[in-house]
Order: sequence, then C-alpha cells, then structure tokens
Amino acid sequence: MITVTINGKKLTLEKPVTILDAARKAGIHIPTLCHHEILEAFGGCRLCLVEIEKMPRLQTSCTMNVTDGMVVWTETEKVVEARKAMLEFLLINHALDCPYCDKAGECDLQDLVMKYGPAAGRFAEGKRKHPESYDDPIIVRNMERCISCTRCVRMCERVQGASAISMVNRTSKTFVEPFSGGRYNCEYCGNCLTVCPVGAIMSRLHKHTYRPWYIEKEVNTVCSYCGVGCSLTAQVRGDSIVRVVPEMEKGLNKGLLCNRGRFGYDYVTSPQRLKTPLIRRNGELQQATWSEAFSYIARKLKEIKEKEGGNAIAGIASARCTNEDNYVFQKFMRVVLGSNNIDSVAGFAFAPAQRFFETIFGQGVTANPIHGISRSDGIFITGADPTAVNPILGLQVRGASRKRVPVVTLGHMPGLVRFAAQRLVPRPFTDTTVLAALVTELMKKRPLSGEKSAFEEIIRKIPAVSLRDAEERSGITAGEISGCVDTLSVMTNPSLIIGRDSIQSSRGQENLLLLAALTYLLNGRIYLLSELPNEQGLVDMGCLPDMLPGGRPLAVESFRNRYGEFFNAEIPAAPGLSLMEIIEGAKTGKIKALYIMGENVAFNVPDTAFVKEALSGLEFLVVQDIFLNETARLADVVLPTLAWSEKEGSYTNLERRMQHVRKAVEGARSSGSMEDWRIIAEISRMLGAEMKYNEAGDILAEIAKVSPLHKGITYEDMDAGEFLWPYKGEPLRHDVSIGGIEIPEAGSLLEIPEKAALYVGIERPLFHSATQSRSSSALNSILPEPYVRMSRTLAQRMSIAGGDPVAVSTSAGTVELPALLDPDMPEGMVLVANNFADRGVFRVMSWKMHAVTKSPVLDGMETTLRKIDRKTAEVSG
Repeated sequence: MITVTINGKKLTLEKPVTILDAARKAGIHIPTLCHHEILEAFGGCRLCLVEIEKMPRLQTSCTMNVTDGMVVWTETEKVVEARKAMLEFLLINHALDCPYCDKAGECDLQDLVMKYGPAAGRFAEGKRKHPESYDDPIIVRNMERCISCTRCVRMCERVQGASAISMVNRTSKTFVEPFSGGRYNCEYCGNCLTVCPVGAIMSRLHKHTYRPWYIEKEVNTVCSYCGVGCSLTAQVRGDSIVRVVPEMEKGLNKGLLCNRGRFGYDYVTSPQRLKTPLIRRNGELQQATWSEAFSYIARKLKEIKEKEGGNAIAGIASARCTNEDNYVFQKFMRVVLGSNNIDSVAGFAFAPAQRFFETIFGQGVTANPIHGISRSDGIFITGADPTAVNPILGLQVRGASRKRVPVVTLGHMPGLVRFAAQRLVPRPFTDTTVLAALVTELMKKRPLSGEKSAFEEIIRKIPAVSLRDAEERSGITAGEISGCVDTLSVMTNPSLIIGRDSIQSSRGQENLLLLAALTYLLNGRIYLLSELPNEQGLVDMGCLPDMLPGGRPLAVESFRNRYGEFFNAEIPAAPGLSLMEIIEGAKTGKIKALYIMGENVAFNVPDTAFVKEALSGLEFLVVQDIFLNETARLADVVLPTLAWSEKEGSYTNLERRMQHVRKAVEGARSSGSMEDWRIIAEISRMLGAEMKYNEAGDILAEIAKVSPLHKGITYEDMDAGEFLWPYKGEPLRHDVSIGGIEIPEAGSLLEIPEKAALYVGIERPLFHSATQSRSSSALNSILPEPYVRMSRTLAQRMSIAGGDPVAVSTSAGTVELPALLDPDMPEGMVLVANNFADRGVFRVMSWKMHAVTKSPVLDGMETTLRKIDRKTAEVSG
C-alpha cells in the first residue's frame, strides 16, 4: 500500500499511479492542456506542475508516479506563478478571438486564463497568420489557435492509427498539418476534435450554429450504425440534436467514435423523412390517415390468412429496430398470424455463422468482450476489414499490433495494411483453399489432443491440402503460408475475427467448418463482425424462421409449448422460410402477403431486378420505415415510424451486451409517426389479439418473463453497463448433435476459377453503412458517390486513371462509377459498394442462395470493365 498526501489530504493507494491521477481520485483538480485520459502521458504543457516536499524543483504531475510518504502541493505561490508564466507564453501567439471562436465556453485555455491570468503580457511578437482551412468536408482548422499540445497528433497516430497529421516547423511557427498537405484525407473519425483543448480543430457541422451553454439537455444513448454499440451523448437544443459527443471513460468505446457515429446522426432530420401513412390507390401511393391504414392492413391480412393460411404470410424484421420492436414483431407473426416465416438480413451471415459455432462449442461462444482483442497474444482475421465494418473494434486490433501482438489477415483489408504482421491476399475464390492449408499444417505443429470428441473426429476427416496445392491455386507462396502457421502455432490466447464475406460465399459452409477447426486447434475466441446495430438482438428476440426468443430452437417441443402456453396460442411446429426463401416464395406465389419492418430489401438483397419483380407480384405488401425507399415505393401500404433518437428501447451488440437506447428528441413523433412496436400492437388489436403495452418498458418486462435467457432484465441493469452474457438467465444447454455437419470433399477445397476471369465483389466503405447513411449530408460530404476499387495493375492495363468513369457489367446489369486505384487489391477482383441509390453492387449481382446456410452467394460475379470514353478497353471474363 502507498500513502500519499496531497494538499493536506491523505490517500492510500494499492498501486503506483501518477500524481495527477491520484489527485483526481481525491477530487483535487490539477490543470492540464497536453494531458488527456485517452492518451499516454506527455508532460509538454507544464500546466500540471506541482510542488513536492523535499524536491528542489516543480514536477509534472502527469508523468511522475506517487511514492510512499510523498507530500504534494498543487496550488502554492510557486506553482501558480509557473502556471501564469506558461499561459503568458501561450498567449504571445494565440488569437484573441474568444467572442468569435466556437470553442468559447468549453475551451480549456480560456478557463485557465480566467483562473490564473495574466491580464496583460510582457512579451511582444507578431501574431501568426494562418488562413482558416476548409479543405476538409466536416472539419475546419484554425492554426492561429493551435497551442502545440500535440493531442491531435498523438490521438491520430497512437490511438486511431491513421497517422494522417503531424507537427510541422519549429518554435512559434509550429502548427498541425496533414502529411499530404491540404486536405486531411483521413478516416474522419473526429477523435482529434474530442481531444483538442482549444478551437484549432472544430466540426464544420456546428460552426457558428450554437454555443455550449445553449445545450438544454444531454442524453446518453447508443450509436445506431454498427454492431459494436458505442456509447455516446446526444446534446439537444429545442427538439434537435445539435451535436453528438462520446462519453468519456464510459462504454466499450471509452471516449472514441468513428465518423458514422460522430457525424452521421443527421439522417434523423432529413427532409425526406416520411410523415404520414400512404395507401396505394389507383396505382399510386397517396396520403391516408392512421385509421384508414390500420383498417386496410388488418382486413387484408385477415382475408389472406383465412383464405391461404398463415404460411402464406411472411415478415422481415430489422437490425436497426430495437429489441422491443423485434420481439413484438415476431410475436405478431407467430401468435397473431400463425406464421414462422420471419427472418432478417442477420440471417445472411451473422445468424448462420453463430448457429454453426454454437452447435459445435455451445451457446454464447461468440459472446466475447471486445476489449479482449487487445489482450490477446495473437489475432487472425478473415472475411472483412474490421476497421471499416466495426471501426472501434478495429482500433482494438491496431492497438494490439502496436503492442507487438502478431496480426495475421486473410483477404484484402486496406485498414490493416500497416498493422498486419503477415498478410495473405489470395486470388478470388481461393480463401477456402488457404484456410484448409492452414488447418492441415497447423495440425502438424499442434496435434489433436487424442480425445474421442465428436468434433475432433470431424477435424480428422477434413481433407488435407498441401502447401504446394495452396500456392498453385491461391498465388500465395508456400513460404508465406508456412510462416503464418509458425506464427499461429505459438499463440495461446488468440482472437479470431470473422466477417460476412467468409459466410456469404459459394463455399461458406466449408469456411465455417475450417474456421471452427482453426478455433479449436488454437483454443481461440471468436468475434463475428456485425455491420448493423442489432443483429444479435434479432437472434435473441427470435426473429428467425426456426428460433424462439432466448435462442430456443423452434423444433424442441417443450420450448414451443412453453411459448404457446404463455400467450394461449398454438405455435406452428414447422420452421418458416429464410429471407431469401421468402423472396423466392413471393416470386413463385407461395407467399401472398409480406410485412417488412425497417428493412430495404429491394436494395439490400442481391439481384435488384429479381427482388423488385418478386415484391411487385405480391398480393399485399406492407412496409414501415422512416424513408420512402426502394422497397416502400413498391408497397400497398407505407407506415412512417420513429428513428433511433426518437424512441426508447435496447440494442444487443456483437458481444451480446444489452444497452439502453434512450429517446433524445420528439422528432417525427410530432408529425404523427409511431414506434414500430406500437404500430404492430395496434394492428394486432384490430385482428382481435390485444397487446397491452404502454411503453417500451412493458415489452422488456414481458421479454424477461418469456425468454429464459433474459430473466429479470431491466433498463437499470443496462444503464449500469454490466448486462453481459449470460445476463441473469439460463443459456441453452449444449445437447445439440453435430453429427450432421457435412465433411467437404477434397475437390471442393481445391476449386479455382479461370485465371483470366475478372470478378466483382462487395466493397464495405468506412464512411457509409447500408442505405441509412446515404440520408446523412455529413457522411455524403465525405464520400458523395460510389466508386469501383481496382488494382493499379489492372488500371494500367486498361489505361484507367483514378477518377475515370468506368462501366461495370455483368449478366445482371451495368453500373457506371469512377475508378479508385488500390495497390493492395488482388488483380482478378474489383469491388463496388452497395450504399448509393441506383449504383449499388447488388444491381449487378445475380440471385443465388447457398443450399445450407441460406445466405446469398456474394463472393464474386464474373464481370466486364469498360472505360467510358471514345477508346474502349476491356477486360472480360
């Protein structure tokens, strides 16, 4: 134990900490400018100087640890004079424009000058002149206000890992500048804004729009973009969110945000928001009252159920809706309409992958804390770039790499090029071959234990793939693969991070088996990347065709009966259709009515033309959403709902952490829009099935009773930040047979496409997420249009320069996009995103469903490129 005295106050500490930290624990304020909780100690500003008895000079409290018996004074005359002197130096060149500066009212320098002075300076020097920079779309820079604390540079380099900016010049001429000069061209996370103590780096979104003291309330909530579930604070004035900031030292993001979470919230105030219900009359969607819409929906659903049966009706839930919304929706489908035909885009990758791993290792195997990644002794990543899909999780990977933890990547991952110890970028369609070779070679270095377990028997039956075969097919040398095996073989506590590209593949089932084998051999932890905020919630709430709330299989009669008894209804025993099967059913006439809650399937499902044709052939289509998107335009009835910031509820992140989503503003509620669950409850009432909910808390209370996994769940538990797996409930006992897992044939692990072919795959851009972000003017200012990512070699062969318009054509269609050249792209593949209207990659993807996983097959489609000019150059498959 260490005893230290600060300003006469005795403290007892269990371990050494800095004087600054000890003082803060005691409630004693020591001023700083260069120090920040997220950053390492720097000791540059000298504002945190303190006087320590028996030491001749003042010491920086942010760098010196306490020792037993130390006596510290933080506000002596000597200390105060030193602080005044440092502030006087800073003010020599600092712009005196506080009434104009947007930082006024929350500026650290302003507060310190108010407390310590000086009222006048003794030094005279010409003020620095730097024009205010508007080169960046969402950041404004004013280097006349920079105090050279280096917070922004250290944040960018040592935490974010972008290394986009640095300190330029020396002495009074020092300022912050991008390495490239001009525009930042960075990840635009905005974390430099968080740490800047003055007005040198500010958000353009808020310039001259408000003062900090105008903020009327702050609402702590959860981000609505990806499955990490970052904590953030919505700052509200009137009925508008004026700014989103991170919660310092809270949540799993610990004060960090990505560009989507920090700047992308403005979609909720888009003028394109739906305001009234719409009903199709004479072929056109026309405004209607809620009463008219509810009556029409209830009548049509009743007619179709009575005539065709519940199996003729299907529902698609949403990963952007809350747990409460999705729970009520699946209850509506099963109890009121008598149909298990319910699924969501979580069924495309996240749900089948989780089910596969849980079948082998038990329920909860993917429920691993994100901070565990940085504590691993090795990381293996495949299927997606985590720095783009789940940026804050990606920072854990970068942070581990900086600690010299080996990171091995399989696939194209631009955000980890500088951080991966070993990078395997195979030819298109050959990642399965490389995985099989890794498993084959790893078994030689880490043999199976000899247990007679069922899964060990399966691993033994996996066909071996030699290094020579893997090199011949993938283009990765035997030495590179062998080197990765050497790296993996010495790991004792590794993390395996898996993205959806590994599952949405023609060999998705083989990939899952090989990744499970790799996990078993390495004794690793699995992390499933999640592109949307509530994919795990969809699984846990039972929005799957064969699962009930709490992850209980529909096929188990006791679970089915328990659920049915609770609601005094008979739950159909037969599993329903997956999302892809629902679309096929709509095309063939098997599905007559489809209810879609918060999902744009006409855009987010491959083969846009096929999906639109299928939806157009339905007898009845209901869509509830916040925008009149591609799917809503095809509907018979459209219902306006509330956005993330306008309602209460909860999300479940990829760790299986449940978090409280709080209402920040009334928003569209004032124009009549309703919560998704309230709409469903009203339609249920009109169909004779009363759902007595007054608020989201009533639904949560019912979930706590119905789901064995969520016993006793409350929002108070979530607010405490500790509502993690296995919650207070009962995980499913692992008694599922794995005998049905199919062993791949050797040939399926060695298939390879023609080397001359060119394929188009899916790009997952950092600055956009599905179609929600395209309604954010802030995110559109960073990336206003899509692009086709291609290798420099391919571009040179076709005489294509960066930005040149290119036509990407397949048998399903053509999109025209500007070229983006990437030196790390494999030559046989080009990538196109699916975030922009009329130019998404799914317009040129054909309809193909994996027979086992029921996922769309999206690992690439043969394509032709054409430079759009008078001269045509082609590379065809």
